[in-house]
Amino acid sequence: MYDTTRFVEVSIREVVITLAEAMALVFVVVFIFLQNWRATLIPFAAVPVSLLGTFGGLLALGYSINTLTLFGMVLAIGIVVDDAIVVLENVERIMHEEHVDAREAAIKAMREVTSPIVAIVLVLCAVFIPIAFLGGLTGELYRQFAVTISIAVVLSGIVALTLTPALSVIILKREHKQPGRFFGAFNRFFSRTTDRYENGVAWMVRRGAIASILFVVMVVAAVFLWRATPGSLVPDEDQGFYIAIVLLPDGSSLERTDEMVQKVVATVKENPNVQNAVAFTGFDFIGGGTFRNNAATIFVTMKHWDERNVSAQQLVGEFYGRTGAFKEGLAIAFNAPPIFALGATGGFEMHLQSHGDGGARRLAEVAQQFIGRASQEPGIAQAQMFWRPNVPQLYVDVDREKAKALGVSIDEVFNALAATLGTYYVNDFNKYGRTWQVLMSSEARYRKRPDDVGSIYVRSDRGEMVPIRALANIQYTSGPDTLERFNNLPAVTILGSGAPGVSSGQVLEKIEKVAKEALPSDFSFDWSGASYQEKKSGGTSIIALVAGAFMAFLILAAQYERWSLPLSVILALPFGTFGALAAIWINNRVFTPLLGKAPLANDVYFQIGLVTLLGLAAKNAILIVEYALMKSQEGLSVSAASVEASRLRFRPILMTSLAFILGVSPLVFSSGAGAGARHSVGTGVMGGMLAATFLAIFFVPFFFKLIMSRKLGEPRSSDELKTEAAHHRELHLHRAPHEKTRHTPRTGGSE
Repeated sequence: MYDTTRFVEVSIREVVITLAEAMALVFVVVFIFLQNWRATLIPFAAVPVSLLGTFGGLLALGYSINTLTLFGMVLAIGIVVDDAIVVLENVERIMHEEHVDAREAAIKAMREVTSPIVAIVLVLCAVFIPIAFLGGLTGELYRQFAVTISIAVVLSGIVALTLTPALSVIILKREHKQPGRFFGAFNRFFSRTTDRYENGVAWMVRRGAIASILFVVMVVAAVFLWRATPGSLVPDEDQGFYIAIVLLPDGSSLERTDEMVQKVVATVKENPNVQNAVAFTGFDFIGGGTFRNNAATIFVTMKHWDERNVSAQQLVGEFYGRTGAFKEGLAIAFNAPPIFALGATGGFEMHLQSHGDGGARRLAEVAQQFIGRASQEPGIAQAQMFWRPNVPQLYVDVDREKAKALGVSIDEVFNALAATLGTYYVNDFNKYGRTWQVLMSSEARYRKRPDDVGSIYVRSDRGEMVPIRALANIQYTSGPDTLERFNNLPAVTILGSGAPGVSSGQVLEKIEKVAKEALPSDFSFDWSGASYQEKKSGGTSIIALVAGAFMAFLILAAQYERWSLPLSVILALPFGTFGALAAIWINNRVFTPLLGKAPLANDVYFQIGLVTLLGLAAKNAILIVEYALMKSQEGLSVSAASVEASRLRFRPILMTSLAFILGVSPLVFSSGAGAGARHSVGTGVMGGMLAATFLAIFFVPFFFKLIMSRKLGEPRSSDELKTEAAHHRELHLHRAPHEKTRHTPRTGGSE
C-alpha cells in the first residue's frame, strides 16, 4: 500500500535542505561585503532568534509545520537578516568614514536607521496582515504564509533595534589592516559600480521626462505580461504515485475485468521506476467511488524521488504507451491531485447539467458531443466521462394487483430483492472497541444467473412462500447504472487534463469556450474540485495586491505625516511585479522548450511571492527615501539629496537584496517532492527582486525628487549635483565629532 505521509516527509525534508542552503548563501554574501567574519556573525544572530521565535508564535496560534510555513521560513531568512544588515552596515560605515569607536558609531547609526527599520517592519506586516483575512481555500493558503512572515518580520525588527547594535559594540573593532587580493579587487569593482550607479541616478533625476516614459512602458509591459501569463490554482506535483483506471465494455464480468487488470499491473511493473501497483477490481474510484464489475482502480506507487529521474507526469504518459495496444478494454491514467480531497485526480473536473427533458439518453447524447468537440480542441489532452447510459440491466416489473391478491406486501418484495441481490443493512454491533455494521446478502451461487431473481421467495400475510416470478415480470433492458445530480439537476461528470505545457487556467478557458459553442440552450455546466477553487480564486490575487499596497500607503503616510511622499515608495512596487512576471515569461518561452522544465503559471504560490515582493520592493525604496528626506532637511537640494541618499544606501540595498536573491535561489533549482510549489514561489520572487534591485533603485530617487519639487527636469549637470553632495559630505564629516543633534526625518503638516 502507499504511505501518503511519505510525500509530506520528503517535501519537508527538501524545504529544510533549501533552508540550510539559503542560510549558507546569505552568509557568503554578507561576508563578501563586510569582509570580516566577526561582523558577519552579527546579522546571523538574528536568524535563529527570529526563526525560533516564529516557531513559538506558530505554536501559540495553533499552526503546524508544513510546506507553506517552511516556505515562509525560507523567504524569512533573507528578510530577517535585512534589518540587521542595515544596522550593521551603517555602524561599520560610520566607523570607517568618521573614525569613531563602535559605541559612538552604533548610537549615531541607530539615530539614522531606527525610523526606516520601523517603517520597513510596519510595511512588511501591512502587506501580509490583510491577506490573512481572505476566505476560501486560497485564503487558507495565504494565511499560513502571511502569519509566518509577519511573526518573523516583527521579531527581526526587534532584534535589529536591540540585539544588533549591542553586538556591534561588543564585536566590531577599528581595524586598519589591508584587505587581501580578492577583497581588494572586489572593493575596487564595487567602488566603480557605486560611482556608475550614482551617475545613473543623477542622469535619471535630470531627465524626468525620459524616466517617466520608461516607467509607463514598464507598467504597460507588466500589464501585458499579467494577461499573457497562464493562470492556475496550484502547480501539479510529483506525489510519488499516480492513479490508473481500467474500463471494460458494459456488462463485463468481474473475472474478465480482473484478467485485464492483471495484464495492466504486470505491464506497469516492468518499468524500473515503479515500486508497486495495487489494484482494486470492481471499484470505480474516479467514477464516484461506486462498485462496478467492469471497472477497476490501480494505484501505482513509484520509487523514492532520490532513486529515479523521471516525474509522475512522465510515467503517466509512458503508461499510455504501454497499455494502448490492449483490445479488451480502456486503460487510462491520471496524476494525483495536487491538494488531497480536491477531486479524485489532477486535471479538470466539471459537470454537464440538464435543465430540460429527455432523461439519461439525452444527457448522454449531449455529453458525447461535448467530449468529441473538446477532444478536438488544441491544448486538451483528454476528456472522459465514466458514466454509461446503456448498462445491461434486469427490469423487475412487479404486478401490484397480483401481489395484493396473493397477500404479498410490496415492501416485502423489494426488501427481499435488496437482501438477496444487494447488501441489506440489518443493524450495528460493538466489538473490539469499534462499531460494526451487519449487511446481508445471499451467497453468490444463489444470485449468479438472471433466472435466480425469479427464484427468490417472499412470505405472504397468510404465511405462504410466494416466488417472485409469480407476481413480477422479469426482462432484459438497459439504462444508466447511476443517476447523478449536481446543483439539484441531472448531471454527468467529465474529467480531463491539458496537454504538456498547458496550464490548468488555459485548459479551463478552452473548456468554457467549447461549452459555449457545443452545449444546447437547455444545458449548462459547472466546476467542482480543484477547478472550482481555481475559478473561485480568480480575483483573489488582485485583492491581495491592492490591499497590501493600500495598507503600505497608509502606514507610510502616518510615518512621514504626509500624503504625497509615500507615493515615492508606492511607485516602486510595480517593478517587483514586472520582474516576477518577466521571470515566468522567460521560463516558459526559453527554459521550458530548451531544458524541458515544467511551465509556470500565475498560481497561488506565485501570488504569495508577489505579495512578498510588495514588501521587499517597498523596503529598498524606504531606505532611499528616508535618507533623501534626511539629507534634504540637512540643507541639500532635493535633487542632490536624492543622489546622495542613493550613494549612501546602495551598499546595504545591494547586500540585503543579493542575500535575499541567493537565499531563494535553492527554491528555483530544487527538485524532488514538492518541487512544483518551490519553483513557482522561487522563480517569481527571484525575478521580482532582481527588477526591484537593479531597476527600481534608479527610479526611486527620481520619484522622490518629482514629488518633493513638483518638477520633471533638473537644469544642473550630474557633476554639479555630485559636487554639491560631496561638499555637504565634507562639511558633515568635519562637524560630526561635535554634533549631538538627533536626525529625525519628519515633516509636519499634511497635503
